[in-house]
Amino acid sequence: MPSPRTAARSAALLALAALAGCRAQDPAKVLAVSAIETYWIVDTPQQGQNFVAPAVRFHLRNTGGEPLGSIDARARFPAADQDETWGSIQEQVTSWKKPLAPGRETVVTIRSAGRYHSPADPEDILRSPGFRDPRVEIYLRIGASNWARLGDAKVERRIGAPGTRELVSP
Repeated sequence: MPSPRTAARSAALLALAALAGCRAQDPAKVLAVSAIETYWIVDTPQQGQNFVAPAVRFHLRNTGGEPLGSIDARARFPAADQDETWGSIQEQVTSWKKPLAPGRETVVTIRSAGRYHSPADPEDILRSPGFRDPRVEIYLRIGASNWARLGDAKVERRIGAPGTRELVSP
């Protein structure tokens, strides 16, 4: 039976080994964002009001040398002439059970929780004189790492994701 001193030393070594394995990854060094597409989605009308919300879709690639689990993405949708930031919905991109392998990529879509609303048709909402064009800023983190800003774009004035109209057309 080991002495209390040996047991304490072993426990301390195990704790240090565990901490070394839990180092924080830098998302800016091991993730790459590409093919950013922005558009507006139409939410379900309520009480005579139509709702549109900005959204962003992008490709996310693991450029590092090891699988990455627990990747989270969020988008910030600031309007160019306003201090107010529209809400964002945070998305879990991967988990430790289904990590993103080195060299692999996935498509990520995030929409804003903030919306414009009007009794007008969604296309007319985008043409309204009071309409303000937001931008999008894309942030990612791995596990408990800090959020890293890895992309930004202007939100295009178009209803639906690119390619959607071609899928619906006869």
